[in-house]
Amino acid sequence: MPGVRLRGVLLDLDGTLFDHDAAADAGLRAWLPTLGLPATDEAVARWTALQEPHLAAWRAGTVTFAEQRRRRLRDFLGTDGSDAELDAIFAGYLTHYEAAWRAFDDAADALRMLAAAGLATAVLTNGSAPQQNKKLARTGLSALTGPVFTVDDLGVAKPDPRAFRLACERWGLAPGEVLSVGDNHALDVVAARAAGLHAVHLDRLGRGPLGEPSRLTTLRDLSSWLTVP
Repeated sequence: MPGVRLRGVLLDLDGTLFDHDAAADAGLRAWLPTLGLPATDEAVARWTALQEPHLAAWRAGTVTFAEQRRRRLRDFLGTDGSDAELDAIFAGYLTHYEAAWRAFDDAADALRMLAAAGLATAVLTNGSAPQQNKKLARTGLSALTGPVFTVDDLGVAKPDPRAFRLACERWGLAPGEVLSVGDNHALDVVAARAAGLHAVHLDRLGRGPLGEPSRLTTLRDLSSWLTVP
């Protein structure tokens, strides 16, 4: 892909600019003891595994964002309660999760490099608009990025190629002028290419697929993939 002339870079948020996994791990380990539960590796793995099925239901529009949290909590704790009770319990987790919010140490530098190169930037995320914008503001990245496109805004989520096409349309750029960068190969690379964008896989942990030719292990190397008009 080197040599492609671009006008914009569309970045994923969680796992790309923002270290969600570290925040979720730290938040859970701080929260569980407040419930009288051990903060074991097994508990963390189970909490993580329960995330995607319930988020998928929200992205499909079958439950609200608050309800997917309640369902995840019911499954995790093996208990029930009123909506208000479950919301209060989940708020305890959020307090610890948000206290651990951090941007990756290469994120701000990469965004500044893109701006210096004359490239527009935007974020496309499968998270909710209020929470994702709060992450960007809290970590200081909101001043370095352009528009933020979410499921709430677009009505469709990655890996549906329509999410990328709609984001580009609202951004005012043609898909062929945009580079997608993200840590999830299926969502951020394969789906982006299906929508007509160029794409680079940010493989921070070296998990692959190793056959992907457009692959980075840090955002600091992103400049090597860019050619601007």
